[in-house]
Amino acid sequence: MDRASSQPSYRSASVRRWATRLWRDAILQRGQPIATPPARPTPSDWADDRITAAWLGHATVLINFFGLTILTDPALFPGIGIRVPGITLGPRRLIAPALNFNELPKINLVLVSHAHFDHHDLQTLRLFDASTQVVTAGRTRDLFPEKRWHDLSELRWGESKTLTSRNRSAKITAIPVKHWGARLHYDDYRGYNGYLIEREGRRIIFSGDTAFSESFAAVRDRRGIDLAIMGIGCYNPWIRTHCSPEQAVSMANDAAARFIMPVHHQTFRLSFEPPREPLERFETALAREPDRIALREIGETFLLPQ
Repeated sequence: MDRASSQPSYRSASVRRWATRLWRDAILQRGQPIATPPARPTPSDWADDRITAAWLGHATVLINFFGLTILTDPALFPGIGIRVPGITLGPRRLIAPALNFNELPKINLVLVSHAHFDHHDLQTLRLFDASTQVVTAGRTRDLFPEKRWHDLSELRWGESKTLTSRNRSAKITAIPVKHWGARLHYDDYRGYNGYLIEREGRRIIFSGDTAFSESFAAVRDRRGIDLAIMGIGCYNPWIRTHCSPEQAVSMANDAAARFIMPVHHQTFRLSFEPPREPLERFETALAREPDRIALREIGETFLLPQ
């Protein structure tokens, strides 16, 4: 697939008009209180011989993958956006993160899918020390703070990196998605990834942001996918760059996912669908297979059955 040809247009007058309205609304809503998350995970209780994952909010998921601790697209501050002295200009959280940074376990690996402010949050990324390994999309290295990490890897679609933890390896592969990677709209050379994570013969997908794409069928094999972490929100009016809940289920099915974790909803107001609508539509799409839903609310924990 040619990355450039898959880029949706995001510079039209209508897109700028919608984005301006959301930005204005975000600033006007800054004084509103942030709700407490419905649940709180306790990662200190998680076993290192299992696969456990908790949704901390938006696209941030904490995973213990057989002792390898992974955090996806970490964003743990009250707001996201452009940072100026003393304030962040951009959307404010509707619901607080299920864990603060100082409540996290030691993180071995941070996965960053692309450069958008809600996925690449510099305030949060600056809190990690040099011992944390980072995997990010191609041509995004320059956005990371200073030269903080000894091990920061850019991956393009199809490229992989092998990590070692507790004398066991994990393979991270960048997979194609349908989105765009610019941070400020005009640096559209930047990459954008989903990820396939493999360890001990088990497999997890983290989709990042994606519109509907047939590329998820390419990761399907006889082993299937144990857990697909799929974004289900931000589709109105951004359906060209974010999938609907039904499309998220379809892509997870293409990958032969056993369980699906719905994320990227309820946390920030980045689109115009009601906050609960994505989850309601997701549940309806899986009405005949409700046991495949890994979790529903921010802070809930999923333990993969053995």
